[in-house]
Amino acid sequence: MSKPIIKLTQLSFKANDNLILNDINLSIEEGEFVTITGPSGSGKSTLLKIMASMISQTAGSIDYQGKRLEEYDPIAYRKEVSYCFQTAVLFGKTVQENLSFPYEIRQETFNSEKAAAYLMKVGLNKTYLTKNINDLSGGEKQRIALVRNLLITPKVLLLDEVTSALDAENQFIVRHLIREMNQTEGITVLWVTHNADEIAESDRVIQIVNGEAEEKR
Repeated sequence: MSKPIIKLTQLSFKANDNLILNDINLSIEEGEFVTITGPSGSGKSTLLKIMASMISQTAGSIDYQGKRLEEYDPIAYRKEVSYCFQTAVLFGKTVQENLSFPYEIRQETFNSEKAAAYLMKVGLNKTYLTKNINDLSGGEKQRIALVRNLLITPKVLLLDEVTSALDAENQFIVRHLIREMNQTEGITVLWVTHNADEIAESDRVIQIVNGEAEEKR
């Protein structure tokens, strides 16, 4: 078995004296595909945001590739650990502005051919590059946000119910793209979901109940 890429040790999180996560111990192996399930409000999204370094735990620690998360430069960390919101967050005017962002922060040249190819993978096409984001449906925005996260392959992909705005056909397309990249590119995937097909696709299932983590498979 490969070494843990992310390790949570006695991790807890409180908000306004409300204990959301309690003493979470979790080890994620490099290249794993893990789904995180549980009732609404159980702390699943909070756990993912802590791993994305968007919010900080109240107690406990996170190790990434054997080092404490606090030792990493936040920008460098986010280049390797990519988080995709449940509701797509797009900016600027066009789809291309959004897809060029990962290249800009790395001071690299935008690869329009690769962007067009990834749009095709999620059921869109290259004409979307010039579309105004205000003309897109919720499902189209979600798929474009996902493509933005995948264009420069991350080491870890954190997905927060990213198919919730999609119909069954596009859920299938996205699910199989993520699994393909997990298997061919070695991306470690942590996916918060209620979707039974996405859960069935995963290597391991972690359930969050009353702020505690239980391994279900």
